[in-house]
Amino acid sequence: MSNQKFNVAVVGATGAVGEQILGLLDKREFPISNLKLLSSARSAGTIINFRGQDITVEEATPESFEGIDIALFSAGGDVSKELAPHAVRLGAVCIDNTNAFRMDPNTPLVVPEVNPEQIDEHNGIIANPNCSTIQMVAALKPLQDAYGISRIIVSTYQAVSGAGSRAIDEMLRQSKEVLEGNEIKPDILPVGSLPVKHQIAFNAIPQIDKFQDNGYTLEEMKMIRETKKIMRDESIDVTATCVRIPVVYGHSESVYVELKKDFELEDVRDLLAESPGITVMDDPASQTYPLATDAAGKPDVFVGRLRRDLGESKALNMWIVSDNLIKGAAWNAVQIAEIIAAKRSACS
Repeated sequence: MSNQKFNVAVVGATGAVGEQILGLLDKREFPISNLKLLSSARSAGTIINFRGQDITVEEATPESFEGIDIALFSAGGDVSKELAPHAVRLGAVCIDNTNAFRMDPNTPLVVPEVNPEQIDEHNGIIANPNCSTIQMVAALKPLQDAYGISRIIVSTYQAVSGAGSRAIDEMLRQSKEVLEGNEIKPDILPVGSLPVKHQIAFNAIPQIDKFQDNGYTLEEMKMIRETKKIMRDESIDVTATCVRIPVVYGHSESVYVELKKDFELEDVRDLLAESPGITVMDDPASQTYPLATDAAGKPDVFVGRLRRDLGESKALNMWIVSDNLIKGAAWNAVQIAEIIAAKRSACS
């Protein structure tokens, strides 16, 4: 990379994903000339130290993006819908972590290990997929390339951090209340805007986001639609069941995948081990398999419990785990920013 530096804005800088983005930009020594931190009016005025410099968080407005080269959004879909077009108008490339533009046919939906070439197809906005989709397609893309995929059945076991810091606080508070024998009063999960709330401590809630008319939740439909778009294959049958469990960081997934060609299990294991961003942990003899506690704080997607299906010889069962705030959000966005920066530096 050349010495070119970029003016960067982080929208949602005080949130959980925004904090991870800032940490990664620093750790990766991303070439920043000027960093602008943006948030809602409520969080404006917060001071964040970045590379030894105290930066005051400003309220995000349409004018905030003057002179910005790259804007990373993680402040909610409504904010992205309102402000990203203004950022594009002012010349910024937006990397959006929300659901606002993912299924827009003119917006590439990118996982750098899977479809980095689609970054060049952007019209100012590049969408980050849903966290649970990212880790699944990262693990399945090598199989799609080698064998073809006809069907995917996924059940997810998702951490409460996917619902925000208040959901983490709720889980920890409820756990304490249960252990002390006190009354539980849920007020956030499964969906903050819906009237019915359920206990998450010592529980599993088979609802993430709102139910759609077809009986699937929006989270499940995101996985279905996004997988087809990212893999550029509408013929893949995908079905999903998404469950919230009392884990702080790290989504786990049980994935059944039907391949179009026969395979040797050892070849699949080797293929995944050689794939970028994938770590294989698969040794039943030593009880080695991915755990959310192993994945927390790490950028990789971890894969294990690889086994041929007993009823379908061309099908495979696998267990996929990744940190939902890192690879599932912040790291994926920073990876995209790094690719954009590298290409611009190469052209300068």
